[in-house]
Amino acid sequence: MARTIAKDHDQKREQILKRAAKIFADQGFDRASMTLLAKECGISKANIYHYYDSKDAILYDILETYLRDLRDRICNVDFEGLEPEEKLRKAVREILFAYQGADDEHRVQISGMNALADDQQKKLREYQRDMVNFINNILRELSPETLGDDKAKLRGATMSVFGMLNWYYMWNTGAGTKAREDYADLVSTLTVHGIRKL
Repeated sequence: MARTIAKDHDQKREQILKRAAKIFADQGFDRASMTLLAKECGISKANIYHYYDSKDAILYDILETYLRDLRDRICNVDFEGLEPEEKLRKAVREILFAYQGADDEHRVQISGMNALADDQQKKLREYQRDMVNFINNILRELSPETLGDDKAKLRGATMSVFGMLNWYYMWNTGAGTKAREDYADLVSTLTVHGIRKL
């Protein structure tokens, strides 16, 4: 007879993912074992296998959930009635807010994705590509005469935006809402003025 799923099954999975993200971020994916993960999650080793059959499955679920939610949040920002510069400012602000509280997941994304199978990496990179294309399109709209036909410049500008945002996540993890808003405005202003001088 199949084992019934507990009412709090999804909640416990979320707790495992959050705790495992911290362990993978702090100790590295390779050094973490299912025994350690179970211990840090406050459950038995047998119990953790009820939720995940391997640490690879946990890693994939961490990154798939994080990147899918991040993509959905960023790519569904409402731009109705906004000019291109306003779109950029709103998108950059939303990215910084989306990063808040997800430092461990972000670190695992950077350091752990290569441990996954190729087909899993492909899926995760599709989420990343969607976000890159989203910013890409805003920048092209912002300066079509400069970036419209120059793929190298457009890619460089787009990845520079993400580079500035990722720097902030690495060095200002505890930053609150006002600090994030201020930095988002700085990134947007640098980007707008920089693109116009290309």
